Amino acid sequence: MLYFRGCTAREKLTGIQEATEKLLKLADVDYHVLEDEKCCGSVLLRTGFLKEAQEQIEKNTEILKGETVITSCAGCYKTLKDDYDGLDVIHISQLLNQLINEGKLDVSKTDLNVTYHDSCHLGRHCDEFDEPREVINSVANLIEMENVRENSLCCGAGGGVKSAYPQIASQMGKSRIEQAKETGCETLVTPCPFCKLNLENDDLEVLDLTEFLVKYGDLDEGQ
Repeated sequence: MLYFRGCTAREKLTGIQEATEKLLKLADVDYHVLEDEKCCGSVLLRTGFLKEAQEQIEKNTEILKGETVITSCAGCYKTLKDDYDGLDVIHISQLLNQLINEGKLDVSKTDLNVTYHDSCHLGRHCDEFDEPREVINSVANLIEMENVRENSLCCGAGGGVKSAYPQIASQMGKSRIEQAKETGCETLVTPCPFCKLNLENDDLEVLDLTEFLVKYGDLDEGQ
């Protein structure tokens, strides 16, 4: 397997990469990374730079073809799965659920209550709603927000909004954070580094799914 870290986890939120690699090693997953990994092209596609995106896709396809590609980022997952031809792609939430069900990751259930934010790219775009929730429920009690699954509120970061219209992105993020706080939970889990980046705040702990599992899963590191 090739672990495609994605720009955000690779450069800005490196704790996600560290948590992911720790989980892969604990589960004895045979994987490697690209030292010169390039952007998947998602941002170029979503902001209308189609020619540049296609050039990036063609370069990456030559490198990624024949691999089973694991992604941290929901945006990378959607792009590699839908906008590339013939790649075998799995989001880390899907793989973690599989590893837990197979007993390759030994986690323990706690009485912690957490809430979950559906990333637009993983949820509405790719119809992946259940597996991240199953991972969370293997460790904690999931308390849903008012808007979830297909009706989830966007975090505000996608589609170039955070770069072009930061005030709008901030307002959207605050709306989602308020919904999370209404659940009474102190921890918010998301499957997307980009979402985590925009949802981080002073009132709630915001964790990527991998960071959540490492912190609260009581993993058996001797397995």
